[in-house]
Amino acid sequence: MDQPTPKAFLASAPPDTTESGERFRAIDRLTGALAAKMTAGLSPAALGLAFADWALHLAAAPGKQAELVVKGWRKYARFLTHLQSGAADPGAPSCIEPLPGDERFGDEAWQAMPFRLWYQAFLLTQQWWHNATTDVPGVSPHHQDVVAFALRQWLDMVSPANLPWANPKILKQTAATRGGNLLQGNRNWAEDVSRQITGRPAVGTEAFQVGATVAATPGKVVFRNRLIELIQYQPATPSVHAEPILIVPAWIMKYYILDLSPENSLVRFLVGQGYTVFCISWRNVTPEDRDISLEDYRRLGVMAALAAIRRIVPGSKVHAAGYCLGGTLLSIAAAAMAEAGDDRLASVTLFAAQTDFTEPGELQLFIDDSQVAYLESAMWANGTLEATQMAGAFQMLRSNDLIWSRVVHDYLMGERTPMSDLMAWNADATRLPYRMQSDYLRQLFLHNDLASGRYLVEGQPIAIQNIRAPMFAVGTERDHVAPWRSVYKLHYLADTAVTFVLTSGGHNAGIVSEPGHPTATTGCWKSWPTTCATARTNGSRPPPFIRVPGGRPGQPGWRRVRPPRR
Repeated sequence: MDQPTPKAFLASAPPDTTESGERFRAIDRLTGALAAKMTAGLSPAALGLAFADWALHLAAAPGKQAELVVKGWRKYARFLTHLQSGAADPGAPSCIEPLPGDERFGDEAWQAMPFRLWYQAFLLTQQWWHNATTDVPGVSPHHQDVVAFALRQWLDMVSPANLPWANPKILKQTAATRGGNLLQGNRNWAEDVSRQITGRPAVGTEAFQVGATVAATPGKVVFRNRLIELIQYQPATPSVHAEPILIVPAWIMKYYILDLSPENSLVRFLVGQGYTVFCISWRNVTPEDRDISLEDYRRLGVMAALAAIRRIVPGSKVHAAGYCLGGTLLSIAAAAMAEAGDDRLASVTLFAAQTDFTEPGELQLFIDDSQVAYLESAMWANGTLEATQMAGAFQMLRSNDLIWSRVVHDYLMGERTPMSDLMAWNADATRLPYRMQSDYLRQLFLHNDLASGRYLVEGQPIAIQNIRAPMFAVGTERDHVAPWRSVYKLHYLADTAVTFVLTSGGHNAGIVSEPGHPTATTGCWKSWPTTCATARTNGSRPPPFIRVPGGRPGQPGWRRVRPPRR
């Protein structure tokens, strides 16, 4: 049988059209989607490139290798010295202390032998690996961070605090219960796995019912479209302020993050202060909504809500507040309104929301071109990004607090972590549409279009510099999602009165904790929106940087601190 010539074969091939090219791309996406199921959505190529960059440059750096050898011997000598002094004097000082915020070895039981030696050896090893993964000549900063993060995850997994035969608290509990803690921990694990497989909520969430114990501030839906429901809350005072408030929550999770239990509900606090409050409740999308874009969220979300409020409260300007991704969307909408000469906003408030993504913190570890393409393939197959994929990334950023501490407490100690309203809200997961998430990751995280003036709304570039309404921004000290230094960069973009407040706590607890909370200070509740209203009426520019609290714990007040450099 005659073989076809190359020319005849090419002539018989389908034409090189966009449609045929999309078929090939579909094969790539399908392959990526299948692989993503086996790697929890993490790109093996991104991880492999990072380790290859680190390993090749380390192999070509004899000076760095010699430095690591010297540091290794020094740490070994420190450990031997501590071993000798500890044998002679049980009260001898430690040779290394845990990093600030590391509470794994804080219990007094860890100071007894041999547990003290185990955790000291672990901390020295952890420190050596940090030295090995940082400051290697030639390694790109992103790859260095990825390698250091990956090795830290592995070290956290094998920490003595997570091993039942090396943790003195677990051993004491096992002896006291004659192994009952391990049996109960096994039951807890089996129940959690069963609930996860069947899609049931976590244990304890049944105590927090939406509309009863959480999200219980009285209100009603006054507007609805294919993407949102707009809630207007019932006034709690005989008279109300003339200008209403619109809250734009993130659609990564459910809307009631700012209306949890009555004692820590920002919505209830505001209506109690005489404000008319509106809040957007985003639809939990399905695969049929895969093509909803970030522009659709602006148009059908913020702009549709403002139009509805104008019909209900005609002639009044609106104080708009956005939380997390909702704050980023609000800043886009406000900039577009400024471009169009729309002055309906009285003020713009951003809670833990980024407008400049050049330093987005540890979340950037999961976002580069390889990882975004991999994630897009997974979303392309499903039509949405599932909440479990996002939750896994967020938990890895704080694995000691969110993963291993629970493993120890629930499965090894055999006790249940008490459920809180914030934890119950966190378990009430949502989905993200394919196109919107792709727009968000590429235009904002990868290309930083909003801060660079390249972001287009209806074909026109927008700029935050055009916003004339006063702005109020809140960052939190331990935010792993929107680091406060990144949130602060609003100052470098805005050309209006900007007040910045830094609170204690993390991305969620630092925002939702009520005034007077014993461990989290949220002075922003008391200062907002009064500060914005004052700045708008008298034309003053509030202090550029305010930190809460103003001194030692228990001492109220604000104090100025030095802002980060450009």
